[in-house]
Amino acid sequence: MASMHSDQIGNLSVNTGFRAFIEDELLPAIDFRAGEFWQGLESLIEDLTPVNRDLLHVRDAMQQQIDNWHGLQADAPLDHAEYVAFLRDIGYLQESGEPFQISTEGADPEIAEIAGPQLVVPVSNARFALNAANARWGSLYDALYGTDVILDDGGKEAGAAYNPARGAAVIAYAVDFLDRTIPLPSGSHSNPSDEAWRAAEKFVGFKKEGGRCSYLFCNNGLHIEIQTDPNHPIGRDAPGNVSDVVLESALTTIQDCEDSVAAVDAEDKVGVYRNWLGLMQGTLEASFDKGGRSTTRRLNADRVYGTPDGGELILTGQSLMLVRNVGHLMHTDAVVDKDGNEVFEGLLDAVVTSACAMANAKQSERMPNSRSNSVYIVKPKMHGPDECAFTNLLFGRVEDLLGLARNTLKVGVMDEERRTTVNLQECIRAVKERLVFINTGFLDRTGDEIHTSMQAGPVLPKEAIKAQPWINAYEDWNVDIGIRCGLPGRAQIGKGMWPKPDEMKQMMDTKQAHPEAGASCAWVPSPTAATLHAMHYHAVDVRQVQEALASRPLASLDDILTPPLGDPSILDAKAIQDELDNNAQGILGYVVRWIDQGVGCSKVPDISDVGLMEDRATLRISSQHMANWLLHGVTTEDQVMETFKRMAVVVDEQNAGDPLYHRMSDDYDASIAFEAACDLVFQGCEQPNGYTEPLLHAHRRCLKALL
Repeated sequence: MASMHSDQIGNLSVNTGFRAFIEDELLPAIDFRAGEFWQGLESLIEDLTPVNRDLLHVRDAMQQQIDNWHGLQADAPLDHAEYVAFLRDIGYLQESGEPFQISTEGADPEIAEIAGPQLVVPVSNARFALNAANARWGSLYDALYGTDVILDDGGKEAGAAYNPARGAAVIAYAVDFLDRTIPLPSGSHSNPSDEAWRAAEKFVGFKKEGGRCSYLFCNNGLHIEIQTDPNHPIGRDAPGNVSDVVLESALTTIQDCEDSVAAVDAEDKVGVYRNWLGLMQGTLEASFDKGGRSTTRRLNADRVYGTPDGGELILTGQSLMLVRNVGHLMHTDAVVDKDGNEVFEGLLDAVVTSACAMANAKQSERMPNSRSNSVYIVKPKMHGPDECAFTNLLFGRVEDLLGLARNTLKVGVMDEERRTTVNLQECIRAVKERLVFINTGFLDRTGDEIHTSMQAGPVLPKEAIKAQPWINAYEDWNVDIGIRCGLPGRAQIGKGMWPKPDEMKQMMDTKQAHPEAGASCAWVPSPTAATLHAMHYHAVDVRQVQEALASRPLASLDDILTPPLGDPSILDAKAIQDELDNNAQGILGYVVRWIDQGVGCSKVPDISDVGLMEDRATLRISSQHMANWLLHGVTTEDQVMETFKRMAVVVDEQNAGDPLYHRMSDDYDASIAFEAACDLVFQGCEQPNGYTEPLLHAHRRCLKALL
C-alpha cells in the first residue's frame, strides 16, 4: 500500500515517497534546485488546473447536448444532414481554417524521415521496457524460426532441439528477402561472397571481430546487417557462412505511462517515473531467471562500423524513445493542491517525464536518445483543438519551469477521439510548431464512437462495426490531413497495433497494408513482431506512397460522422449471446489482472484461447458495447450478469496456471475484480466519454487498501 504520509511544500501537499524520488533521484540527475522545482510546479498547477477543469466541463456539456438531441429524434431515423448541422451549431464540428504546414524543427530522422515499426510498452515493467528499447536491432533468423511465419509442416516442425530442415527454410526465406531488398551486382545471396557484398549498391559499412564479419546495408533508410562466422553452428554450413541476418527493427518505442500501466497512486507513479528516469540515464536494469540462470538486462551498446571510404559509422543500439503521458481526465494523490484536491495527473506527467528526459543529455555511455536534444511526449485522449492548444500551453509552461528552449518538448497527438478526428486539421494547427506524430487507434476511437452515439440507438456487433464505411474513412482521413498539413519529412503518420503476438504469419500477410496506406510507423506487440514488420518497410517506400496520396480526394467526413447503428431485430438469440460472451470474457480476462495484480498490459486469451495483447483501449470498446445493448434493450441486466458469472468460470480456468491469480467464481461477491468488470458495463453510460480509468482506479485503490 502506498504511503499516506505527505509533506507541506508551499501550498502543495506532496506524498513523502514522491518527494523523496524528486529530491533524491530526479533533481540531482539534472542539477536542478528543489525550491525552484516545487515553486514552479505549484505555479503551474495553480494556473492550469482551472483551464483543465473547464475543458472537461466542455466535454460533458457537449455529450449531454448530443444525448438530448438523439433523445428528441428517438422515434425517427437519423437525419444525417440535420445531425451534422447540429454538431456544427454546438461547436463540436468546427470550421477548418486556411491550409498550413507544420513547422516542427529538430525532430530526429527516426521521427521525421525514416519509416519503420513502433513498439508500445508499459514503462512500469523494467524488463519489458528494456526489451523494447533494445528492439532497435533484431535477429531475422530468430524471428522466423520461432514463429509461424515458417510453417510446421514437411519436417519443419519446431521443437526443443534445433531442426536443420526448419533452419534451412529460415535461410531460404532470408535469402529471398535479401535478393529482393539489397540485390547483389550479380548472382544471389544464396551464393554470396565478400566481394559481392562490398560491391552491392546499398553496402554502407563493415566490421570484423575475430573470425566474425558483419556487412551493413541500407534500404529505405533502414539498416540490414549480414553476419558471417565459419565457426558458428549455423554459419559453418550456410552459404557464405551467414550466421544471422540482423534487421534494424523498432525505430521508435513509446514508453507508456498510460493505457498499458496500472498506476493508481503515488507509489505506482514513482515506479513509473523511476523506470523512465533509468532509461534516460542508461542505468535501468532488470534481473530475472532464464533457463535456470540469472540474467540481467541493460540497454544495448551502440554499433560501430567502418565505412567503404575508410571512415567510421556509429549507429545507436537502442530504439528512439517517446514517453506517453496520461490524458487530461485523471487525478493523482502524489500531489494535492491548496484546495485539498488531487492534482491533474497529466500536469504532473508533463513536468516529471520531461525532467527525467533531461537526464539523458548527461549520460555518456551511448548515443543520446535524441541527437537534437528533443523530448518526445505522446499525448492521448484529447478532444478537439482547444484541448490540443491546452497541451501546447502546458508544454510551454513546463519548458519555462525547467529552463528548456521553446518547442524542445515535441508532441504526438493520438487521433483516438471522435472530436479530434473530425477537427484534425485544427488540432494539428494548435501544436504545429512541436508536432511529431499523429496516430489512429481503432479501439479507443470505436469506444468513443459508441459512447458519443450512445443515445442514438443500438450499435452493430463489433465485427460488423469494423466493416462500416466510417472506419476506412477515419483511417484515410488521418493520412490525408497529415499529408496536407506537411507531416511527411517532419513527423510520423502512424497506424495502430497488431493485437495477436502469436499470429505472425497473419501479420506478415496483412500488415504491409499500413505502409501502403501512407503510414510511416505502425504499432507492433513485441520485438519479434518489430523485426518481421520491418520487412514491410523495405518493400514499401512510404515517402513515395505519401507523395502519390497527396493528390487523392479527401476522405469522406460524412462517412466518419455516420454512427455504426444497427437493427437488433435481425440478430437471433444465439448471435446476441455470442456477442455478450465475447465481450464479457474479454473484459474479465483483462480486468482481473489489472485489479488483482496491477498488470496494465498483457497477453490475454480471448474466448477462443487466442492470445491478444490488451490494454485499456480493448476494455473501453467492449464495456461500451455491452452498455449500449443494455441501454437499448438488446439484452437485460439479468442476462448480462449471468453472462459475466459464466465467463468468470472460463477466465478462471484460462488462468489456472498462474500462481498469483485469484479466482473470481469461488465467491463473486468477494471479488473486487469481478465487481469492477460488472460496474464498467452497468455504469458504462455514465462514465466520462466511456473511459474505464475512473472505475479501474477506484477498485484497484480499494484492493490495495486491503493489502
